[in-house]
Amino acid sequence: MAKISVIYKRDKSLAAELGLEMKHWLEQRGVEVYLRENVARHLPGDNVEDLPLQIPPESMAVVVLGGDGTFLSVARLVGNLPVPLLGINIGGMGFLTEVNLRDRYVLLEEILARRYEVEDRMRLRATIERGGETVADITVLNDVVINKAALARIVDLEVSIDGRYFTTYRADGLIVSTPTGSTAYNLAAGGPIVYPTARAIILTPICSFSLSNRPLVLSGTSRVEVEVITRETEATLTGDGQVGEQLRPGDRVMVEPAPHPQRLIKTRQEDYFSTLRNKLKYGEV
Repeated sequence: MAKISVIYKRDKSLAAELGLEMKHWLEQRGVEVYLRENVARHLPGDNVEDLPLQIPPESMAVVVLGGDGTFLSVARLVGNLPVPLLGINIGGMGFLTEVNLRDRYVLLEEILARRYEVEDRMRLRATIERGGETVADITVLNDVVINKAALARIVDLEVSIDGRYFTTYRADGLIVSTPTGSTAYNLAAGGPIVYPTARAIILTPICSFSLSNRPLVLSGTSRVEVEVITRETEATLTGDGQVGEQLRPGDRVMVEPAPHPQRLIKTRQEDYFSTLRNKLKYGEV
């Protein structure tokens, strides 16, 4: 029997109603459905071992009802499982939850008929080292952001790439982004849009003190090391805008490609360039 997991946005009655409706529709077609409210966004870091909301690893797909924030938290919950995700948008912008609500059953029919492709999206793994010990380990689909915690201050960040010193940013912070995350905070900070299936790491300073510091696109195999050298200003590391850790002077943040990609369902109805035009109004004057 086919199994599908449906995870819906927390504290949103419409999402719960749609999830139950979808469960009944799938069960009428002989599918075993795992339906749960999303709670992953409220978890610290990647600590999901004791979470009752565990995705059955034998699921043929995980359907996410919500916005991009819900999608990112469920992606963190899925972790390294090879189960692909499909996002149905009942939120805002919807770059990750690309499917319109009105098309949900058309897309589910295609999934049941296995008329879809799976895209592998690069993820990043960020570890924080303090005094020779690893104090945090976070895997993200969009981005890792290091920024100041105090108002009217800048943070000094010494950056090395593949073990070689690159530069020291004096800025409000630094975004280390995947191609998938290039249309999120990275884009708002002036970074480039990178096709989501590319393998690349994007460095984008936030409000840099020096105008010569521009966004940089690195190889998808690069290893970025960031040391917090500011003494008087606190800094924070945030993963996908949802989970975070306080940083101390001298902390070293290592960001590198995660060993396992995130798998996303892509149907024949979806087109990335249409998404750019329709949601970003790309090219309009």
